[in-house]
Amino acid sequence: MVSKQVTIVSATGLHARPASQFVQVAKGFQSDVKISDVDKGTAPVNAKSIMMILAAGLGTGSKVEITCEGPDEQDAPGALLAIKDNDENLFSE
Repeated sequence: MVSKQVTIVSATGLHARPASQFVQVAKGFQSDVKISDVDKGTAPVNAKSIMMILAAGLGTGSKVEITCEGPDEQDAPGALLAIKDNDENLFSE
C-alpha cells in the first residue's frame, strides 16, 4: 500500500471537472484508489466513483490522503498528483 498526503490548491477544489479528471486517471489503474479528508478525519472514499468524490466535499485548502493498493500502486499516486486544472496544479505536496 502506498499513501501520500497533499493539499488541494486548485481554486475550485475537487469539484466537477477536476473531480472527473481525477476519477478518469484513478480508473486507469488496477489498484484500489481511495481519498480521505485528513483534517475532517473522514473515512476514505472510492476515488474511482465521481459520486463519492463529490459527496466528500473536498475544497480548496483541504488536506487529503490518497491511498493506492494493488499491482500498480507505485505508479498511481504520481499520475494522480500530476493532474492540472486550467494549467495549475490541483494538489500541492
